[in-house]
Amino acid sequence: MKVSYYTEEGFKKLKAELDYLRDVERPKASQAIAEARDKGDLSENAEYDAAKEAQGLLELKIAKMEELVSNARIIDESQLDTSKVLVLSTVKIKNKTNNAVMTYTLVAESEADLKSGKISVSSPIGKGLLGKSVGDIAEIKVPNGTIQMEIIEITR
Repeated sequence: MKVSYYTEEGFKKLKAELDYLRDVERPKASQAIAEARDKGDLSENAEYDAAKEAQGLLELKIAKMEELVSNARIIDESQLDTSKVLVLSTVKIKNKTNNAVMTYTLVAESEADLKSGKISVSSPIGKGLLGKSVGDIAEIKVPNGTIQMEIIEITR
């Protein structure tokens, strides 16, 4: 069982997607199978086979999402400790090589969105920053070596 931590907003999105798959996509898949079945001989019906395969993939996705939801924990952002980097911390870091300053929020893998500055805690940068405090240097392994990131600021 792998526990994942979510913001209230992230959990609501996850739950809404699961509800959509159950309430909208599942009936559509059943309807597609019924329509294909009505077209005759099932042994030579590619449309029926495709509909059954699509239903199987959908059920697999629903099962995975149900597991995610059941193992999800919502974090109270107002209670976050800002003395060290944790899940949902917003961290301002400086690349020691080129002095570039970046700000990221560490989130669950399913909430990661680089465009909006949200990186996964399981990404190389996320893993490297977890547990660090302001002033610490994080050694982050990337495909072309190791980069050093200085923690400048931690907020929530």
